[in-house]
Amino acid sequence: MSQSEIQCPCCSGKKYADCCQPFHKGGALPDTAEKLMRSRYSAYVNHLIDYIEITSDPRFRDSFDKEAAMEWSKTSEWLGLEIVATRDGQPGDQQGEVEFKARYQREGKETVHHEVSLFTFSTKEKRWFYTDGKEVLEPLRAENRVGRNDPCPCGSGKKFKKCHG
Repeated sequence: MSQSEIQCPCCSGKKYADCCQPFHKGGALPDTAEKLMRSRYSAYVNHLIDYIEITSDPRFRDSFDKEAAMEWSKTSEWLGLEIVATRDGQPGDQQGEVEFKARYQREGKETVHHEVSLFTFSTKEKRWFYTDGKEVLEPLRAENRVGRNDPCPCGSGKKFKKCHG
């Protein structure tokens, strides 16, 4: 099966040829921040680090570490992308935010990279650029917390409050 016949790695449900491939080949530009986000994820999956670089805000390209990005791309098994939320980033907007979760496995450990990314639209170049991202730290879930009167997880047999609480 050719690469253009497979499902797009960005999890849009579309074929790669009808989704991110035209962006990667330079035949089209993403018209929304979310489409740029999806195409950047697919670029990591397909090791297209030049695409990651050219879709990064030109003001910050000097700090882009191409070798590190390629290493991360090639040593990770990419498992899926979930778009959590978007704010603005539509045609006609100047900025947009995309919150996403990218799942990948590296060195046998599955990881979820949860980020809110900022995108800006360049009216001069008539295209979206990735500007910045802030990692979202997952809060501890209540079911994972040890109560004061629960047995201590260290195995001492004591209540948590009398041992490690």
